[in-house]
Amino acid sequence: MTKSGFGDATKYTFENKNGVVMSVTDFGAILVDLLIPDKDGKRIDVALGYDDCETYKRPGGPNFGGTIGRNGNRIGGASFELNGKTYKLAANNNGNNLHSGYEQYNYRMWDVKEIADNSITFTLYSPDGDQGFPGEANIDVTYTLTEENEVRIDYYGVANEDTIMNLTNHSYFNLSGHDSGNILEHEVWINADAFLPTDNTLIPTGEIRLVEGTPMDFRQKKIVGKEIDSDYESLVFGNGYDHNWCLNDPGKMRKVAEATALDTGITMEVYTDLPGMQFYCGNFLENEPGKQGNIYQRRQGMCFETQGYPDAIHHENFPSPILKKGQEYRTTTIYKFMKKD
Repeated sequence: MTKSGFGDATKYTFENKNGVVMSVTDFGAILVDLLIPDKDGKRIDVALGYDDCETYKRPGGPNFGGTIGRNGNRIGGASFELNGKTYKLAANNNGNNLHSGYEQYNYRMWDVKEIADNSITFTLYSPDGDQGFPGEANIDVTYTLTEENEVRIDYYGVANEDTIMNLTNHSYFNLSGHDSGNILEHEVWINADAFLPTDNTLIPTGEIRLVEGTPMDFRQKKIVGKEIDSDYESLVFGNGYDHNWCLNDPGKMRKVAEATALDTGITMEVYTDLPGMQFYCGNFLENEPGKQGNIYQRRQGMCFETQGYPDAIHHENFPSPILKKGQEYRTTTIYKFMKKD
């Protein structure tokens, strides 16, 4: 592990025996760089991001690589009721709350709790009423780079009152390289028989709809661009793929998704114990200044945001997002990389 200055933050860089390099920073507990050897042995940075901490601080950015909390994704109407009390949140997205509002965790300095040879744990204290949510919360995020080319992210949280907790990572991946253009030629597989349709503000309607016979079906690996612009209501509302897939076999650690760039041969597998995953294809990126002088454009990266279902607090048929007082929130997501000829 090596440390380097990153504005007023610090960047921590890890490298395994296979030449995989992971860099993370204590500002926002952000995954900044991820270098993966391609089929020819050339290292490719597959994570969109910025060269300096100041750009990560810019309000309203696309959340490249950030740790999102206290609640990832959307809460309809920017409010919810819990234990008979109504809690008001910031309405920062079409009258709804997205990624917990304007004071997101990925815009804060985290403390370094522990460093090991291949991992680092960041910790954050979130006071009662923070972002509008009840209860003091203590949150840890651990990044580990394994010798099996896995980026493992372990989340931990505990609160002194009942609250909502739904943490995720918002990395944008491009397995052809962050500077290579759009991801429409990537092949993607998602282990989900259903997804959540939304209204035109991307709030789930409450329906859990089978993917069978729709452009949302990734149970067989297919090119992302094949159906992304189909005249299908959910895709029209999302400007492309920006939806929660209801992952099969919830409650256990399992492989839930896979993506491959045919030009580099880099494949990424996604593992999680969570019930949902937001697959988002960067539909709203536009002229975004990125690393090494690159300008990121629409659909230049794709997110695999493992999560609880969005707006779950308003839908009894969704897995509950409530973390009970004193209960421990623990979940793990793994991004595993390999080369295919």
